[in-house]
Amino acid sequence: MSDLSTTYLGLKLKSPIIASSSGLTNSLQDIKELEANGVGAVVLKSLFEEEIITEMDRQMEAMHSENYLYPETMDYYENYQVEDTLTSYLKLIRDCKNEVKIPVIASINCITAHNWPYFAKSIQDAGADALELNIFASPSDMERSGAENEQLYFDIISAVKKEVSVPITIKINHYFSNLASMVKKLSLSGIKGIVLFNRYYSPDIDVENMDVISTHVFSDSSEYVLPLRWIAITSSHVQCDLAASTGIHDGRTMIKMILAGAKAVQIATTLYKNGMDQTARMLVELERWMKRKNFESIEDFRGKLNQVNAENPAGYLRLQFMKHFSEV
Repeated sequence: MSDLSTTYLGLKLKSPIIASSSGLTNSLQDIKELEANGVGAVVLKSLFEEEIITEMDRQMEAMHSENYLYPETMDYYENYQVEDTLTSYLKLIRDCKNEVKIPVIASINCITAHNWPYFAKSIQDAGADALELNIFASPSDMERSGAENEQLYFDIISAVKKEVSVPITIKINHYFSNLASMVKKLSLSGIKGIVLFNRYYSPDIDVENMDVISTHVFSDSSEYVLPLRWIAITSSHVQCDLAASTGIHDGRTMIKMILAGAKAVQIATTLYKNGMDQTARMLVELERWMKRKNFESIEDFRGKLNQVNAENPAGYLRLQFMKHFSEV
């Protein structure tokens, strides 16, 4: 049989598929089912920074400091049983470590480096194998410069590194003035991984009811091309592992990401749409492809078609853009 194992964040994974943070990674029963279907690791459903800070300061004095970006979110947590949420989160980590063999990666959705990073130590003490920081630095704040938004990532990483020794990975968006340069700089910050890319909440407008509504909760299979391009461009130039996220719905797309240089892929939408056993089908597709191409292990072909190794490296850059649109 082909060797489908890989390493990510220094952790040994039995397969390159990671169940990403979602409602499907919020219970021990679901995580055990994901393990049985072949996932190499799970990222637990994210805690929000606001939850952690609310527990630390019930009076919410810290929430209204000048450094806090989104004080309106505190209305949501004012009467929320956050203490139970944090306790349950730590219990889930401990239960998973007792019941499953795959790595368990905790997740925190954060927007500042203030007041909350101490809780990362509790997550480590509960037994998490790694910590994913889902950093929500929206470029919509007109009072903040691009440089200030970028510095936020490094501030958060630095603050959390002071608290934990487990591997840290960050999940980022693509809203940077020089994305490739930013990914490289982040990889030199001491983190062990970067996930490309985050999918943010997308608003829409209901023209009949004259209201703002949400849309596109799930990813579309066509969305994989964005992380594919940037993993291919950056994978040979970074000092940490890259994982692909968004639009990865089948085994064929997973293969593309590994060829581009990804160490692993994160999936969620395809599990909601096709069931937990979609992971097993993706791995069968991967193994059959590897046999046809005479690859014995993931490392035999990982990065084979990134920008450095591809026969046509310009295919990821401007030349291909010019050729494509001149022929349309």
